[in-house]
Amino acid sequence: MRKTISIVTPCYNEEANVEEIHERVRKVMEGVGTYDYEHIFIDNASRDQTVAILKRIALADHRVKIIVNTRNFGHLRSHLHGMLQASGDAVVLLFSDLQDPPELIREMLLHWEQGTPVVLAIKNTSEENGAMFWIRTKYYRLVNRLADLETYENFTGFGLYDRKVMEIVRSFNDPYPYFRGMVAEIGLPHVKLFYNQKRRLRGVTKNNFYTLYDLAMLGVTNFSKVPLRLLTFFGFGCALLSILVSIAYTVYKLLFWNRFSVGIAPLVIGIFFFASVQLICLGILGEYIGAIHTQVLRRPLVIEKERVNFEHDFPGRAELHAQGAGGGPR
Repeated sequence: MRKTISIVTPCYNEEANVEEIHERVRKVMEGVGTYDYEHIFIDNASRDQTVAILKRIALADHRVKIIVNTRNFGHLRSHLHGMLQASGDAVVLLFSDLQDPPELIREMLLHWEQGTPVVLAIKNTSEENGAMFWIRTKYYRLVNRLADLETYENFTGFGLYDRKVMEIVRSFNDPYPYFRGMVAEIGLPHVKLFYNQKRRLRGVTKNNFYTLYDLAMLGVTNFSKVPLRLLTFFGFGCALLSILVSIAYTVYKLLFWNRFSVGIAPLVIGIFFFASVQLICLGILGEYIGAIHTQVLRRPLVIEKERVNFEHDFPGRAELHAQGAGGGPR
């Protein structure tokens, strides 16, 4: 039986891109020619014509499968749900903005055939805003220094993952998953493929300040306890500073009893300083508590509205399913 590949493409309001990404993936996979494949689009409740276009494509190509969510569940939850529905021997995550080249899949498959379970696509250069790329790079390096394990700089999730990797990811059972962190946590042998990330040509990015901040905090809280330890050390440092200042103040007052007059300004400045420190500490603690709260709720990754073409299985796979030896969940 031929090996099977699942390509998973998350999308939200990508009506200008889904046809091209389907066509480019089709050309790559038919050019390789040695695999059966499925192309799963998971739509996060798009408000444009994305779903209608996908249904038209799926009508002509049964290898295209569609999952439509009831609402927008966020990019972290949606794409992992799509990956967990894939039943291929290997799963490729490919985003729909066309900034990552589908043609790289061909090289990923070569490394996978050589026994590498994880093939990571790393953007070593980018045509996006230079300042934003610089900030992202510095963030990745900060997380790498804080983390207790190796993380991957400029890795967005685009890559190939063997079936056994996906089963380990499934075992995490995380309701708010940080997939990049999961890959690093698993630690299986991997190969890095470097590429230049293109500028988005059509449509607008779905990332805003809040989503980027959420992703950044998730990376820190998932990887490291260092911020919590730093708060403790900083608290001890501030306490020591307060003691030293109070001792100096007392000594100075005793020596210059009649002439010492500092005024109220230092007191006001000190109050605002320590209030700010407390707010920062509460904010960092809140991020960790929020992460715990999300885990305790144990909500599903997404709720599906409909599926299209999932009745079409890989050739020969239906018989295996009937015998209880099939691939991942349908």
